[in-house]
Amino acid sequence: MKITTFGGAMIDTIAVIASDRIERMTMRNADTSFLLLEEGRKSDAEDISTHCGGGAVNAAVGLARLGHDVSALVKLGQDARAETILAQLTKEGVSTRFVLRDGRAPTGASVLVSAHDRNAAIFTFRGANALLEPKDLKPGAFVADLVYVSGLSNRSADCFPSIVEKAKAEGALVAVNPGIRQLSARQGEFRDAIARIDVLALNRHEASAIVPWLVARSGEGGTPLPKKPNETLPDLALRGLAAGGFEISLARFFAAIHELGPRWIVVTDGKDGAFIGSAAEILHCPAAPAKIAGTAGAGDAFNSTFAACVAGASTVEDAALAAAANSASVIAHLDTQTGLLHRDSLENIAASLKNTLELRRWPA
Repeated sequence: MKITTFGGAMIDTIAVIASDRIERMTMRNADTSFLLLEEGRKSDAEDISTHCGGGAVNAAVGLARLGHDVSALVKLGQDARAETILAQLTKEGVSTRFVLRDGRAPTGASVLVSAHDRNAAIFTFRGANALLEPKDLKPGAFVADLVYVSGLSNRSADCFPSIVEKAKAEGALVAVNPGIRQLSARQGEFRDAIARIDVLALNRHEASAIVPWLVARSGEGGTPLPKKPNETLPDLALRGLAAGGFEISLARFFAAIHELGPRWIVVTDGKDGAFIGSAAEILHCPAAPAKIAGTAGAGDAFNSTFAACVAGASTVEDAALAAAANSASVIAHLDTQTGLLHRDSLENIAASLKNTLELRRWPA
């Protein structure tokens, strides 16, 4: 397929710290942990390395390894970091014809501090990622079978409705994975575009950000997903989503989103796998087994792989298994791209997961 990815391009610097050299504090009444850095003191690292990253670049590399004709529309600075990203895209066979350079800001960068369970704390500098403008949206970028839009930073999010509209006008399947800031500070642009989105992919935190809006439209509450006798379901299936004092069941959340336009809604939940809602059913796909080296990039791998599979007419089940396989491979590596699978490997691993992962279905 012909695919264009939009969104972030970053240089990631990853510091791996031994667990006994950095303290962690976990809140008892919230799903939140903190890494504590001592002021004014050097701490030894097990390793410090630099890699290419960013949602649009991760997705582009992953989709190119699956054999697709991929272009990335990202904005870079006029600096050495930009040259590194361009070299990586070229090496992976991703077209750079829509890549933009802007001297007003450096190329985006992140610092990841990885310790304990390897769910890294991330410091992000958006840089040129925040400078996307309507004039940058070249018409040729939308002539594609699939347009995949990752998180857009700050002012770049103002382009989101236009990106989606132009993609639909060209007949592309539109998949989006908006960031948390896009769903909070710029929720209006997201609302304006949701009717033209085909695949909406969110993690649990991002899904919670739109709960107050959905409750205002469709009401609060709803029943948990039913379970079989002696069955253990993920917490999200039982408790649903909550934010701003509002609660909504997962089934009602999917139904409310589906009424607004998206054909498939993906909610990823880390080690608890992913839930996928469609007009016919809700599907739960457990996370595939993996030895975790780093969790960054897992969502990009899952969401872009799922979108490409359904765009290519795969069943939701097969798309979910392929996405789980690619995501598990990514988290077995420290950075966001080394683990991205090529097509043959992905197909073989996904086929094996049919015998090991128990998918759970509920009627919509």
